[in-house]
Amino acid sequence: MDKNQPARDEVPPYPAQQGARYLPQFQHQQDYPPPAQVYPPLPEGFPPAQPQQDFMGGPPGSLQDAPPAYESSLDNTTALLFSDKAIRRAFIRKVYLTLMVQLLITVGIICMFIYWQTLKLWVLDNYWFTYTLLVVTFVLLLILVCCDTVRRKVPLNFIFLGLFTVAEGLMLGAISAFYNADAVMWAIGATAFVTFGLSLFALQTKWDFTMFTGVLCTIGLVLLAFAILCAIIRSLWLQIVYASVGTLVFALYLVVDTQLMLGGNHKYSLNPEEYIFAALNLYLDIINMFLFLLQIFQLCE
Repeated sequence: MDKNQPARDEVPPYPAQQGARYLPQFQHQQDYPPPAQVYPPLPEGFPPAQPQQDFMGGPPGSLQDAPPAYESSLDNTTALLFSDKAIRRAFIRKVYLTLMVQLLITVGIICMFIYWQTLKLWVLDNYWFTYTLLVVTFVLLLILVCCDTVRRKVPLNFIFLGLFTVAEGLMLGAISAFYNADAVMWAIGATAFVTFGLSLFALQTKWDFTMFTGVLCTIGLVLLAFAILCAIIRSLWLQIVYASVGTLVFALYLVVDTQLMLGGNHKYSLNPEEYIFAALNLYLDIINMFLFLLQIFQLCE
């Protein structure tokens, strides 16, 4: 092979002509301008590219092209906490207002039974009245506790709560007719004093009593067994101990139910829609404390 002969794969040089320039053979006019560069697709979850503003920094073409407004997470948290506290305060006011109306109705009915001699003598002669009211109050209590639609729907919840309060007041009045009027009034005063003190304690203390609901349920079952024992064994001191333990148990229940109503940093709390259920719990705690205190005052006399 001749060294002077160019290789087959080599491109021969272009002839140099004065004043003329030649383009290479692999460049053509249709290849200009170069094709647009194609970028690979964005991965999933990557935010799409935002449209750029108009030339010279003008506003975007539509309102959707505007950047999102900045939001402070601290401001949102503060607003949420404020809303939750406001709802909880309104819930507490509604519960205590309902409870005060219930207690006023109950005290009024009790006073009617212990100071109206004709009614008192009629109750003493007709035992069926007390037992009938016991069944009625138990049925109404089951309806309020077990039926969410009855307990949450207005005005159905207030109607059933009013019926239960009147029936409970009549039953307590019929029970109070068997006791001395002075012992009943002392029991009412002591119940009011204990309830006020325990409510202040539950509002101010940092101890969380809501986690002891299971323990209180167990103690309640033991108290029920103790009541059956007292009914079998007729002993004055045994009944005094039973009434004292019962007062202590329902005092603890009052603290627990108050903290369930308050919510906040406690382990358990009630839904703000359950104001009827919260008022019912507090009412039952106060009523049971009154019955045990009434028994203590009567036994001490």
